[in-house]
Amino acid sequence: MVKKIEKIFVKTYGCQMNVFDSDRITDSLIDFGIRKVKEPQWSDLILLNTCHIREKAAEKVYSELGRFKKIKRENPEIKIGVIGCVAQAEGQEIMRRAEIVDMVLGPQVYHRLPEIIKRIQDGERVVDTDFTLEDKFEKLEHSKHVKRQPAAFLTVQEGCDKFCSFCVVPYTRGAEASRSPEVLFKEAKELVTSGVRELTLLGQNVNAYQAPRKSGGLLDLAGLIKEICTISDLKRLRFITSHPRDMTIDLIKLFGEEEKLMPYLHLPIQSGSDRILKRMNRGHTVRAYIETIDRLREIRSDIAISSDFIVGFPGETEEDFSLTLDICDKIRYAQAYSFKYSPRAGTPAYERADLPEEIKVKRLMRLQEKLQIHQSQFQTNLVETVQEILIEKHGKFSNQYLGRSPYMNPVVITSREDIIGKIIKVRIVSSNGLSLFGEPVT
Repeated sequence: MVKKIEKIFVKTYGCQMNVFDSDRITDSLIDFGIRKVKEPQWSDLILLNTCHIREKAAEKVYSELGRFKKIKRENPEIKIGVIGCVAQAEGQEIMRRAEIVDMVLGPQVYHRLPEIIKRIQDGERVVDTDFTLEDKFEKLEHSKHVKRQPAAFLTVQEGCDKFCSFCVVPYTRGAEASRSPEVLFKEAKELVTSGVRELTLLGQNVNAYQAPRKSGGLLDLAGLIKEICTISDLKRLRFITSHPRDMTIDLIKLFGEEEKLMPYLHLPIQSGSDRILKRMNRGHTVRAYIETIDRLREIRSDIAISSDFIVGFPGETEEDFSLTLDICDKIRYAQAYSFKYSPRAGTPAYERADLPEEIKVKRLMRLQEKLQIHQSQFQTNLVETVQEILIEKHGKFSNQYLGRSPYMNPVVITSREDIIGKIIKVRIVSSNGLSLFGEPVT
């Protein structure tokens, strides 16, 4: 007798969009009688939702699969699936190298999962990495039985047309595609009705959002934000990740016009050298980037800016790297993510001569030291201020809660009341590492 799949374990790597995808998958399967469990050995189906951005991403997946071999030996009926961007890039190669894998699915076909689960239950091994024209999220309907957390993601756009020379996203997620504004408004309203108070709009290149209205004309991201912010019980809105080329004047002005739009923007620059930006095919200059930040700060002086950096890109000289340090001093980022360049097969930069590892390591350490100083200073400047904090979940200890400031800082507070889902005034009393500590203002 074929064992029915009723319990699923999902391990998620990478970006917020992968987190959103995983949540949407598990949510949509509830109505098929499949529930999520916390440990792989308790499940009937193990899913690895993979990311191809980090160094040696594919090898890390194969290493993880190696650890699941023991579980499969002890319970041969457990099914194992690899989904996401590594699945899209590797396809049949995963099946060839890992016999324990029962299915490989690309990011555009998750709506087919119930049908594919039936096929693997019957012993079939399935690979599906098509780029479909369907809106997978419309097919992955929200379950009515799930209580939402106070903060949630909503994917509005997928894919990228920029083709940065180091990036695999156009090959794993496809071309830029924006979802229907009417569908997004409906989904946003459903999320808010179910308890969400803060929405983060997601996209690989979210500020490239542009979609036709049913009533005619195109709606851009600024217009979409305005419409979603009319939902009365929605208290906060953010969007991520943006490309400097698509920061329109209307979008910049919105930070001074829409009170629900939080004063935080993640705007990756990658390098402070125009020469390296050109080699990266970023399509913008350092000067244009600085002008965008200056306009934002004119409109919203307290806005927090975060960024991404790649150090040791092929051809980067010490002078190029020093320009990256200079842009950090100029912008003074509230947060930033920084990485050593790692080649990605199939990208234009893959064939270029890589820098020695020791140079990349030293440059990354120098950059992170500077970024840490600026982040610490940003957080220190919030001490003794009163901030409105959205309380998202319980902390590790009794009566401890965790929330987020308008600037995305994690904030730890203590309260005897159940305050999850509320926005409360908190006096920030100290800063420690990545977190702030505060006390409710009574």
